[in-house]
Amino acid sequence: MRTFVVCLCTAASAMGVMSADAQEQLGVVLNEPGALHGYNLYSPLDGAGSYLVDNEGRIIHFWDSDYRSNMGYLLNNGNLLRTTTFGNGGNSHLFGGGAGLGIEELSWDGEVLWEFVHSSEDYLMHHDIEPLPNGNVLVISWERKSAEETIAAGRDPELTGDRGLWPLHVFEVAPTRPRGGDVVWEWHIWDHLIQDFDESKENFGDVAAHPERVEINPPGLWMDRIPDAEREELESLGYLGGEPEEEKAQDQKRKRAQSADWLHTNAIAYNADLDQIALSSLGNNEIWIIDHSTTTAEAAGSTGGRYGKGGDLLYRWGNPVAHRAGTESDQTLFAQHNVHWIPNSYPGGGNLLIFNNGRGRADGNYSSVVEIAPLMDDSGRYVVNPKNLFDPPKRVWDYAAPEKKEFYSSFISGAQRLSNGNTLVCYGAKGTFFEMTPDGEEVWRFVNPVIGPEGSSHSDSKKKPTNIVFRVHRYSPDHAAFAGRDLTPGLELTEYLKSHPVKMPLTLESATSK
Repeated sequence: MRTFVVCLCTAASAMGVMSADAQEQLGVVLNEPGALHGYNLYSPLDGAGSYLVDNEGRIIHFWDSDYRSNMGYLLNNGNLLRTTTFGNGGNSHLFGGGAGLGIEELSWDGEVLWEFVHSSEDYLMHHDIEPLPNGNVLVISWERKSAEETIAAGRDPELTGDRGLWPLHVFEVAPTRPRGGDVVWEWHIWDHLIQDFDESKENFGDVAAHPERVEINPPGLWMDRIPDAEREELESLGYLGGEPEEEKAQDQKRKRAQSADWLHTNAIAYNADLDQIALSSLGNNEIWIIDHSTTTAEAAGSTGGRYGKGGDLLYRWGNPVAHRAGTESDQTLFAQHNVHWIPNSYPGGGNLLIFNNGRGRADGNYSSVVEIAPLMDDSGRYVVNPKNLFDPPKRVWDYAAPEKKEFYSSFISGAQRLSNGNTLVCYGAKGTFFEMTPDGEEVWRFVNPVIGPEGSSHSDSKKKPTNIVFRVHRYSPDHAAFAGRDLTPGLELTEYLKSHPVKMPLTLESATSK
């Protein structure tokens, strides 16, 4: 394993988010010749719309929208596919960090070509989406299970609040423009659980003998490892889902039970060559891989599909404690985000890249980026050793700051491998993007100057708006989306905002009052 360290010093504290009152240079801070020329797409969490800026920090394009968004993708035809959200308030039934609403597809000129909403008292899309080669979209969603259903499935009643659980549901939607869509494939974690708490309940079995299934009674709730000061900050941002204001006065045990978002899946990615889906489960501090080649019926079972495992996990890594295969000292991922495969034509192609937030590390909180190569046999199946455990992956590349705690984003964030071998990082809690060479040299840095108007905080209208960003993506100038487009640079974004103030995004309250 090669480990590189980088200096990522900022003016504000490593843990806290950057607010409108923070004193730090905005826009381009560094732009060296080694940076990959391209266009950076992002959607500030405390404002409506999506911005495309070049490496000089100049506005190239802006997509207006009524909605805030976690992230978006440029399609080959130049359209923008982006999530829509009311913020962490969700839909008042399901809520918390990353809560969504739906998807919208905008033309280059801003026309709404497609709207899809996945929100009710029983389900809510959240965090991330993934466009597929066939034009469909993969979506991650919460689906509500009552306390009675949860306990019947083998959940410890002491860990079950009145809100039950909000387990993971993945589905593929085929757009029916201009509104709606048809679900053509789906997978539910609820079909792939195991527990050894109560033999009279469903899913009873030997947890350690079944790493392909997910324990419904995790060995430690992810909220337990958050320091009090940081917990208060994350609560203020809505990132400890399932704890509405009136319940915060209850004792800690009850508060933990109310956290129905037990897995907090925050990323989804697709590999067309393998026909596999990668998922990031923050709650388990793990990444998972499942088979997409199954039918929906096969995805509910343990047989069928290209790999013969149905919808069971094909691979998992990051925290062996989650499936009784190790101790806390074996844990390698901590509240991670943005797992995805590096494109085959890029350096490291086929490997997995992960932003490891680092919340809850035994040696102190700090963030890093991890590149791994899971071990596979000649048939493309992940290697399982004689102890019925997935072999650890090859650790290809890691980096963190020389003074590790100087680079720490406790939530959101991501990383992208670029075609020149550099890596673009979204330091989400600071609204900062930087590009690193393979040797750890920083060659580009940009601080998001988009700070929403008063009352636009994605977590609470009473909080000060921030410049935080869930994810950024850089596109090369030769990307198909730019064919025939006017890419003439405009003003630097810091200047552009003086004449184009950030719009107040639509909220649940304003939407329902229309």
